[in-house]
Amino acid sequence: QVQLVESGGGLVQAGDSLSLSCAASGHTFSAYTMGWFRQAPGKEREFVAAITWDDRTTSNDDSVKGRFTISRDNAKRTVYLQKNSLKPEDTAVYYCASAGNFAPISRRVADYPYWGQGTQVTVSS
Repeated sequence: QVQLVESGGGLVQAGDSLSLSCAASGHTFSAYTMGWFRQAPGKEREFVAAITWDDRTTSNDDSVKGRFTISRDNAKRTVYLQKNSLKPEDTAVYYCASAGNFAPISRRVADYPYWGQGTQVTVSS
C-alpha cells in the first residue's frame, strides 16, 4: 500500500555533495511526517533528519553537524536529503521512512512504520 523508493545514492569522494530523493505513493504524503535514517556496517540504524507536514525539522546534529538538510515537495510527493561536505563516516545505507498522518516529529526508528528499501552511499577518502 505505502511505498517509498529512495534514489540518488552512489560512490563519492570526501568533500562531495549528494542529494537523495524519496518518492512516496499510497498515502497522504502532504500530512505525513517523513524521516531519513542510515545504517552503517556493524552499527544500529541511526536517525538523520525528519520533517513534519508543517515543515518543522529536526536533525542529528551530533552526527551530521549541519551538513545535511531535509526538505519536501508535496506536489511531487517527494522528500529530499541534501548532503554536503561528505565524510567517510557518512558511508551507510540511507533509508526513507514515513511516520504517518500528522504524526509528531520523532527521532525513533520504532515510530516509523513505513520504510523504503534503502540506497547505498559510499564516501571514499
